[in-house]
Amino acid sequence: LTKRILDLIISIFVLIPGIPIMAVISLLILIFDGHPIFFIQKRVGENGEFFKMIKFRTMKLGAERENDQYQSRDKFGRIVYKVKKDPRITGIGRLLRRLSLDELPQLFNVIRGTMSLVGPRPELPEIVKTYESWQRFRLSVPQGITGWWQVNGRSDIPLHLNIEKDIY
Repeated sequence: LTKRILDLIISIFVLIPGIPIMAVISLLILIFDGHPIFFIQKRVGENGEFFKMIKFRTMKLGAERENDQYQSRDKFGRIVYKVKKDPRITGIGRLLRRLSLDELPQLFNVIRGTMSLVGPRPELPEIVKTYESWQRFRLSVPQGITGWWQVNGRSDIPLHLNIEKDIY
């Protein structure tokens, strides 16, 4: 209850000055990249519950349909989901990602109670399907906008290692 109240207070406090910033970002996306402004994706939250996570759109339209084209595998055969210098990322999107401003709309997820400010990042359902039983432990807490993994390595750490950091 204390964590939830803290999440709400901080989210509202950040959203007050954040709304004008989000309005400018929305306008820039609209001008340079068109509709939609937001990217809404099904994710797995606490206790394996599905929810819709909202972010600013940072990739060109239809980028998800091209996932197979850009995914690769590491030396152990595991899929690498994050591609360095992904050509599907828009100019505005690159800046938003570098400054983590694409995550601002997730404050609305926090207010709705589907996410927390701090916790493991919510994962895609197709990735969670491949989890071993020990990896599901990361779903036992509210999923967050930021967590131990993001603070200690961000996208430089492969997926299978970020789960260990999340559990830690």
